[in-house]
Amino acid sequence: MQEPYRPAAQRVPARVERVAVVSVHTCPLDQPGIGDSGGMNVYVRSVARRLAEMGVAVDIFTRAAGPEQHVVDVDPGVRVVHLEAGPDAPVDKEDLPRYVNEFLASMIRFEASEAAAAGRSSPSYDIVHSHYWLSGSIGRHARERWGVPLVQSFHTLGLVKNRTLADGESPEPHGRIAGERKVVQTADCVLAPTLGEAADLVNLYGADPRNVRVVAPGVDTDLYTPGDRETEKASLGLSGRTVVLFVGRLQPLKQPDVALRAIAELSARNPELAASLVLVVVGGPSGRGGVQPHALSKLAADLGVSHALRLEGTVPHDALPRYYRAADTVLIPSRSESFGLVAIEASACGAPVVASDVGGLRVAVRDGVTGLLVPSFAPAAYADGLARVLTDARSSEAMGSAGAHFARRFDWRRASIDLLAIYEELAGTEAHPEA
Repeated sequence: MQEPYRPAAQRVPARVERVAVVSVHTCPLDQPGIGDSGGMNVYVRSVARRLAEMGVAVDIFTRAAGPEQHVVDVDPGVRVVHLEAGPDAPVDKEDLPRYVNEFLASMIRFEASEAAAAGRSSPSYDIVHSHYWLSGSIGRHARERWGVPLVQSFHTLGLVKNRTLADGESPEPHGRIAGERKVVQTADCVLAPTLGEAADLVNLYGADPRNVRVVAPGVDTDLYTPGDRETEKASLGLSGRTVVLFVGRLQPLKQPDVALRAIAELSARNPELAASLVLVVVGGPSGRGGVQPHALSKLAADLGVSHALRLEGTVPHDALPRYYRAADTVLIPSRSESFGLVAIEASACGAPVVASDVGGLRVAVRDGVTGLLVPSFAPAAYADGLARVLTDARSSEAMGSAGAHFARRFDWRRASIDLLAIYEELAGTEAHPEA
């Protein structure tokens, strides 16, 4: 597949003033690491804030999961609009398709009411940007109703996940795959975080390459900065420990159990290292198939490494840098990742990364420079990678320094500037060359 990806026709850009963002299954105000909240939440909130700083008003539409949730002004120019769709309570992601039509109707009513109150002609928005496939089905209908371009970000792709399922993990259902295909064929632009995902969209879903654009996510380099490792360890009660950090939702895809088995394998190989080794897990269960913390505790006991497991649960996003700075290495044994935001956050804080050689992690980790990519899902293979990093202080320090420099390439403002340029191009008029 060739670069660059370009729109089907040359267009004269138009100013974009208002954007409707659809995030039906998870609210960007939710703390990452809880339930279905993760890197996508960080992405939506971070980009919306930067777009608003550039003069674009952003309304983020999400499902109300409680009776008191309405419209929340979260940043100047950014609102989160909680819409009624189904019960006033949390709903499993798998059950949300039945409420899509209700959500769409609520969104259409909200827009019409807002337009009338402000004396604006409908539609109020210049662009609809949907996140995840469920939101894409809503975006397709909003595009048709309002007559505005649709931009789609998937964040994960069902067919890609199905290629690397963990043992006993259920495949993504046909309904999801069919829904993704419909959105790919309808959207005016499909965003991918890497060229690898762009290729998957073309080769697996039949996307028109001219409608696929690559915009890498960013990292807040004001928040995620290097620090003194021993000081941060002391602040977290980890003095004297060799810290392997796992950050992410506890689900089979992320393989926290494999991380623990890798720790057990490494401990058995290196008794001296085993005395100080600890796996610090930051994150909570996600979805029906989520891994429960007590299951990890039981596995640790079965493996004889209970002393080497520390479950932190979820922590506020602005507290994560403390954990990254305290880490001797960050382990990401995921079976698939669209990008790998955790890897960039870790690098920004100066922590070397050991990660699976899959998907976006091949972009987020420079193998042998900012960390190591592991070519197997076997615990022993991750143990090999951990051993290389943890027993070679000079190499580890070099990776941390290189990572902090590398992470500065990924900037939310730059990503938002690129995204706004795409919005303006799509909102423009087709250029007709003079005869």
